[in-house]
Amino acid sequence: MTAIDLDRTIVLERPPQLQFGTGTIARVGAFAAARSITRTLVIAAPVIRDRVADMALPGDVAIFDKVVNEPGLALLATARAFADDYQPELIIGFGGGSVMDLAKLVAVLLGRTTAVEAIVGAGKAPPRRVALAQVPTTAGTGSEAGPRALLTDDATGAKLAIESGHMMADLAVIDPQLAVTVPPLVTAETGIDALAHCVEAFTNVRAHPAIDLYAREGIRLIGRYLRRAVEQGDDLEARAGMALAALYGGYCLGPVNTAGGHAIAYPLSTQHGVGHGRANAIMFPHMLAYNAPVVRERTHEIVGLLGLGEAEGEAICAVASTFCANLGIAMRLAAHGIEAGHVEAMAAEAAGIRRLLDNNPRPMTERDIAAIYHAAL
Repeated sequence: MTAIDLDRTIVLERPPQLQFGTGTIARVGAFAAARSITRTLVIAAPVIRDRVADMALPGDVAIFDKVVNEPGLALLATARAFADDYQPELIIGFGGGSVMDLAKLVAVLLGRTTAVEAIVGAGKAPPRRVALAQVPTTAGTGSEAGPRALLTDDATGAKLAIESGHMMADLAVIDPQLAVTVPPLVTAETGIDALAHCVEAFTNVRAHPAIDLYAREGIRLIGRYLRRAVEQGDDLEARAGMALAALYGGYCLGPVNTAGGHAIAYPLSTQHGVGHGRANAIMFPHMLAYNAPVVRERTHEIVGLLGLGEAEGEAICAVASTFCANLGIAMRLAAHGIEAGHVEAMAAEAAGIRRLLDNNPRPMTERDIAAIYHAAL
């Protein structure tokens, strides 16, 4: 890994107001009341719909809860129509990363005929005409504090990435108590997604000291708290630790972003329906080991921060895989219906995701990617 250039420009974006702590959910209502908001649209995960009342929102409240794990263009169109009909003054994303990403997109497209395809990429989204708040209920994406959103093209399965400062929330409220009822496996998979954000930013060719501190602390928190959160869901200290780790992982995404790990995880989702967190978990040990020869010191630091002792070579993949497996995640591709015959198509798709592969510290060819998939079978 080359020396870090401290003169390189880096832009850090944060919500103007971020509230963190157990019981803070009611602060969303206070935020709305202070701005005399009387019409609020909550885009919510179906399983958390009943907790909307805990926000103590003033005035009229509408709930859109048809969100699926990997929202696509059709769902966005439905949500936009719902919002345009309701005409909210405030939109709230209440759920995991998919919910919050959908809320961002609905917020910038409210009242417009702009096709979402026209804003794919960086800096193309129009200014918001509505207030935006984000309330995460899982500890994974860190989307509550970032300007990015991912959407799936229903026809091709490809991921569409949209980035704009106009999608940054006015308020993010992180209440660890909301995650208490998240099932163990979901806790594990979203937690490894947060870990991948931190690790891929930390080992990234665009790594920067201003982000390294968040990446390091996120990794340390996950090493300390993820297994506790999985095994004892009502452990509020563990839930708070994971909520903070996910937030820090989100901080890593804007100015640095992810790298090869996410690129090779995407085809598991787009071609085989494997959930995003699970896909990242399966690929994480293999990418950590693949990159180790060129980021040796940082890899050793990651392994140490996770509490996995010391490891070299193939042992890096082994200890990281054991870490994930001990959380209850099935770590072989075959366990998710992916066979050797699927590798060629997955490798071809992943090799085309240059926006992420170009961030990877070690170059990756299509053949390299296929070899990793075969190793994970």
